[in-house]
Amino acid sequence: MAKSTTPKRPTRDEFELEELGTQLIEAKDDGDERALTVWGMPEKVRGRITVHDSRTRLVHVDENGTTRKIPFLDIMKVTYV
Repeated sequence: MAKSTTPKRPTRDEFELEELGTQLIEAKDDGDERALTVWGMPEKVRGRITVHDSRTRLVHVDENGTTRKIPFLDIMKVTYV
């Protein structure tokens, strides 16, 4: 059986995930545009965070009228634009 050549997502501890969640909630409440560094994507995702769905663990980002649903664990960093 061949090994998978896909790199694995970096692991983060509970503190880092909690801090990321707090940043996403603040970004949603502020309504400001943010840039998200997403694992596996070459470019940053820019837009307004509209929904942080805890059931599906998806973050909905409104990007020029289109909504992208990004898995919470794939988001590596949240920065101001």
